[in-house]
Amino acid sequence: MAQTDDYAEVNRLMRAGQLSEALSKVDQYLTSKPRDPQMRFLKGVIQTEGGKHSDAIATFSKLTEEFPELPEPYNNLAVLYAGQSQFDKARAALEMAIRTNPSYATAHENLGDVYAKLASQSYSKALQLDAGNTAVAPKLSLIRTLFSADAKGGARPGTAPAAAAPVATAPVAVAKPAVPAPTPAPAASSNAEAAVEAAVSSWAKAWSSKNMQGYLGAYAGNFTPPGGQARGAWEADRKARILPRSRIGVDISDLSVTVDGDRASASFKQDYSSDTLNVTSRKKLDFVKSGSRWLIVRESTGS
Repeated sequence: MAQTDDYAEVNRLMRAGQLSEALSKVDQYLTSKPRDPQMRFLKGVIQTEGGKHSDAIATFSKLTEEFPELPEPYNNLAVLYAGQSQFDKARAALEMAIRTNPSYATAHENLGDVYAKLASQSYSKALQLDAGNTAVAPKLSLIRTLFSADAKGGARPGTAPAAAAPVATAPVAVAKPAVPAPTPAPAASSNAEAAVEAAVSSWAKAWSSKNMQGYLGAYAGNFTPPGGQARGAWEADRKARILPRSRIGVDISDLSVTVDGDRASASFKQDYSSDTLNVTSRKKLDFVKSGSRWLIVRESTGS
């Protein structure tokens, strides 16, 4: 309860525009609990609102390093990069946010805005190089009209305008998430176990149906592929193994789940079958809780 009161007080000070007081309250709290991701996230928001963008970038970057399973720091980092017209960095941060949580709607919207800005820059560059290209001008005009309409329509809930790139004549709105609610108290053990079981079931179902977005989205941003393989190479390898199959079946049995706070593990018997292979093995998945989701951070066979 005391922790919740601290979050509420910081949010109250922020809403009142008392950013210095809010930052002092955050720093005081972090003296005794320096790893608290929620309060550190609030610190980044305060630094952003106070115009201390370099400090905010450092805060959110550190959060993505220490808590890569959380999508919000990636998203807020992207907002800051977009405000500095560093759209390639913004895109990379948003792609990590979506990889961590494929259902994060704000990040998807922001990524669309960033792609639009990148397109505007490319079209403007094309006109600079070839002013006689009649196909480019209408495309650039369409994007600028979109930017203008977005700005005139007012900010959407939880959004703020980002600085326009030098090549554009109107700003593009890049959304920023509202400060998330204080982290809720852990659910009862039985509820957590049921949630982990559901995560295992969803993972197996996505694999069986060759739903690569759902399958890869079941893994946390800090998932360590077996054998020290790079994450990108592992994803490419999984796609190459899964997509060509005409049929895949992944059946789970003898499932055993243990939960320890925001960490969990699931051990089970896995019966895999496809048009080319049939294998039965023991499998273990280690999970970390990210918001309301349980994401895989380690996968091992023979456990």
